[in-house]
Amino acid sequence: MKTRDFLVEIGTEELPPKALKKLSQAFGAGIEAGLKKQELAYEQVTLYAAPRRLAVLVSALQEAQTDKDIERRGPAVTASFGEDGCATPAAEGFARSCGVAVEDLQTLKTEQGAWLVFRSTQQGQPATALLAEIVKSALDQLPIPKRMRWGDLDAEFVRPVHWVVMLFGDEVVPCEILSVIAGRETRGHRFHHPQPMYLGEPQAYAPLLETEGHVVADFQARREAVRAQVLEAASALGGQAMVDEDLLDEVTAMVEWPVAVSGTFDKRFLDVPAEALISTMKSNQKYFPVVNKSGLLMPYFITVSNIASKDIAKVREGNERVITPRLADADFFWNQDRKQKLDAHLERLNTVVFQKKLGTLYEKSERVAALAGTIATVLEGDPQHAERAAWLSKCDLMTEMVGEFPNLQGIMGCYYAQHDNEPEDVAIALDEQYLPRFAGDALPETTTGQSLAIADKLDTIVGIFGIGEHPTGNKDPFALRRAALGLLRIVIENQLSLDVKDLIHKAGEKFPANIWQTPKGKPAKASAVLSQVFDFMMDRLRAYYQDSGVAPEVFDAVLAVHPSQPYDFDRRVRAVTSFQQLPEAQSLAAANKRISNILKQAKVTEAPMWDAELFKEPAEEALAEKMVALGYKITPLLECLDYEAAMKALAKLREPVDQFFDQVMVMVDDEALRHNRLCLLGQMRSMFLGIADLSRLQG
Repeated sequence: MKTRDFLVEIGTEELPPKALKKLSQAFGAGIEAGLKKQELAYEQVTLYAAPRRLAVLVSALQEAQTDKDIERRGPAVTASFGEDGCATPAAEGFARSCGVAVEDLQTLKTEQGAWLVFRSTQQGQPATALLAEIVKSALDQLPIPKRMRWGDLDAEFVRPVHWVVMLFGDEVVPCEILSVIAGRETRGHRFHHPQPMYLGEPQAYAPLLETEGHVVADFQARREAVRAQVLEAASALGGQAMVDEDLLDEVTAMVEWPVAVSGTFDKRFLDVPAEALISTMKSNQKYFPVVNKSGLLMPYFITVSNIASKDIAKVREGNERVITPRLADADFFWNQDRKQKLDAHLERLNTVVFQKKLGTLYEKSERVAALAGTIATVLEGDPQHAERAAWLSKCDLMTEMVGEFPNLQGIMGCYYAQHDNEPEDVAIALDEQYLPRFAGDALPETTTGQSLAIADKLDTIVGIFGIGEHPTGNKDPFALRRAALGLLRIVIENQLSLDVKDLIHKAGEKFPANIWQTPKGKPAKASAVLSQVFDFMMDRLRAYYQDSGVAPEVFDAVLAVHPSQPYDFDRRVRAVTSFQQLPEAQSLAAANKRISNILKQAKVTEAPMWDAELFKEPAEEALAEKMVALGYKITPLLECLDYEAAMKALAKLREPVDQFFDQVMVMVDDEALRHNRLCLLGQMRSMFLGIADLSRLQG
């Protein structure tokens, strides 16, 4: 099988930096999908992406599709020829559909009989005849929200296209892509090498661009070059660069020939909270901040230029000149906001709608304050501090600083509360209310912060469910899934003894009685909606354990006994997971399922204590004695939530349970004896159900 390398490059105006990586990956995936659909084999696909280009290199691509042997079965031989041996209309019609005469057909003999069959070889198409459509299809499927036209051309793309390279081996694939005739000339850096560059063959693409064109076409290679230069520049300043991965991607997408340049700013700006300075450096200027070994911000920044300037000092001066007014704005906001206390913004919250059916931010704060106080009381914290934090929690949204930098919500609230001499835990809670902000993020550490974070998230979840705006599919505009998962993480990982079902109902009590409705807008009962909220929380809990690698049957075994305290749920999950590793686990899980089936068949819903005087077999007496002894041992373990130790103790029932089923008939004719044995089994199953339903481990 002959192969050649294939290269396609789409040369454009500067592509959107935040979209470049995704566009490149989608373009490559589209090319691969097209090649597989056309059954063209290849060895490897390499992606290239830079501000002015998207390219895909396919190594060792098959020159043509493999020839296919085609076999079409026609009518049975008995129906194909008459008694006179002449072909019937059925045979003639089949031959005609195959484009041959009846005598050119062959016979296929099977166990079911003989059939007319047409065999031929379909010659594979050359790759050059297929590549243009594969590329066009891949471009059509790119995730571009809004395409543009330019000039009087019909082509639509994310940015105007200036050149297209389509090389298969050393030959140009003749075609027109996005109103541009494909050729073999690429372009270098806009300033360092704007002239066309001749490409002899696909593998020369990346080396030619880098050595002559001043373009590092490989996104990952360029990304690591940016990282290395930024770290080196910061080290030369005696500090460490704050390299945010998303910012690194964005900067990489903005440069073709990265050159890191360090700069400085006036030390007086360090009096402004570091988060504000860092935010403006990252979001507005795309600069990398520099911190010292203690993590404190230094009066330096690192920018990445897209040109190797002959006068780096001027590049530095230009960036220093640009950043000064940005930092001055942050300084102004900081000073202006502190001229009034944070709680002075409370009344203004009445002018901001949280959700039109759920009222304003002021009304939300009122609900959250009541719920946070309740939670703090349960957690033995200070309910007054929790309520105070809740009232202040949204006030920083009204400040100049957060108006300019929304990502600083909570962070600035903490600073302003500290300036106002609010209690320290109240100030900290204003920041902690938003934790965790993303997967794996830190959790609130203060009791006040935990109370506020839980209350705020739960108020949002219950309220949005209450008005029928449930998350569906990928649609979750209020990020309820993230809020629920964050709430569960706070409770579980901080080992908080909170009952989520109880808190859901307490949150529901804070809403007006007339808000409850179904997703279709029909009135609903509050109890029904709150039940849906609890089920939603359990679904999120399932996802939490799935991501943690917990077996689904373990989660189901615990869920079956309906614990409503997430931390208690977690202890049970860990106990069952540990129990599964014991040698007795499989036998006892099977026994629990067998007992469950027996009790269900006998329609036993409640199993009172057995009567020891009715025992007739040594095996049932032994099981009962073991259960009594274990009962005294596991009761205190369950009270202190030591489920793992309790499960290990219950594992000792394996031998007496196995002997019971080997030697004792449960469903005997004697009604009293049968009932007593069912009670024994029911009591034993109840001991396990105090932790989990082990029958679920059997699938």
